[in-house]
Amino acid sequence: MSRSPKRSVLISGASIAGPALAHWLHRYGFEVTVVEKAATVRGGGYPIDIRGTAVEVVDRMGLLPRLRDAHIDSRKASFVDVDGRPVGSVRPEELTGGVEGRDIEVPRGELAFALYDSVRDDVEFLFGDSIDTLHEHAAGVDITFRSGSRRTFDLVVGADGIHSHTRGLAFGPEATYHRYLGHCFMGFTMPNDLGLSHEAVLWNAPGKSATRYAVRDSDQVFALLTFAVPEPPTGTFRDPAAQRDLVASAFAGYGWEIPPMVEAMRAADDIFFDAAGQIQLPRWSHGRVALAGDAAHAPSFYSGQGSSISLVGAYVLAGELATAADHPTAFAGYEERTRTFVETNQALAFQGLAAITPGTAEELRRRDQALFTGEDLEVGDAGRIANSSLDLPSYPVAP
Repeated sequence: MSRSPKRSVLISGASIAGPALAHWLHRYGFEVTVVEKAATVRGGGYPIDIRGTAVEVVDRMGLLPRLRDAHIDSRKASFVDVDGRPVGSVRPEELTGGVEGRDIEVPRGELAFALYDSVRDDVEFLFGDSIDTLHEHAAGVDITFRSGSRRTFDLVVGADGIHSHTRGLAFGPEATYHRYLGHCFMGFTMPNDLGLSHEAVLWNAPGKSATRYAVRDSDQVFALLTFAVPEPPTGTFRDPAAQRDLVASAFAGYGWEIPPMVEAMRAADDIFFDAAGQIQLPRWSHGRVALAGDAAHAPSFYSGQGSSISLVGAYVLAGELATAADHPTAFAGYEERTRTFVETNQALAFQGLAAITPGTAEELRRRDQALFTGEDLEVGDAGRIANSSLDLPSYPVAP
């Protein structure tokens, strides 16, 4: 695709996929604008993994040293039964499919700020705004922003997460593409009253899991309460009080450290509630609008690969736009190169679900027996194969 005159691209979303795509498009000479509804780049959040092919992407971006400095170095994941008795422990790589010494785990905010810092002086960021309407025509896409301003861009990319508003405007309702995995989760932070360090503790009952995850040495831990729900509780998604009640009800009557976790969840000011699900679309583009990251192919947190496939997809999408004759050819090449990689990594969610939140008493017994005897949980080997299953292409116009 010719870079003279510059092609203009609007990216919706400044989390992971959006700034990563902006980084590469700027390198290839595009005029890039990123719009983000939040007032600034959002820090915090659970630790995320950068594994396999994605490590090569951040290396090519020049971000690998910074991210290695931020590496968390988790050392152990311990499991306890419904009464809090120890079942067994594994290296985190056995659950994530990571490779010790190569792959990286960082706080989500560390990656977000590293990506933003790599392009903050080179591309336009519009914080506190979002796309209200879009109208595609032969010459481009007319955008009306929530702020009331109007502009026209050659291309638009939705990188605004699993509940992408951009996708809704261009592709239709989320329900058409959302695959519910039968579970909901509540994340929050709470005091580290178990004295955990560089480790996670996971409690299980059939169809339920409770996790406390200590990042390095801290007086706070990340907590996650996950539970099976036959149908997504749509009435709770905009009602934090109803979310807290639903989670408390799901974990009522259990012992060990569950009551303190529920109490901490009730008091937390940073709760995040959602349904575990995936986005499965037959195409990731429609005319001049394309999707990237979770907006295109969210794999669910059970796969552990959301950030990695977002980084890989952003790299490929930018490269194809830079080298293809036109945007339809570029979008087709983006899908052709990455769809199998995405689907292979999406499949990891079901193995992760079986390892972390076994659904029945028998499945839980078998998982615990494997932990007790030191057997391989299988999810780690599958992850290592999946997260390196794409040979990263080299695009000749890249510096």
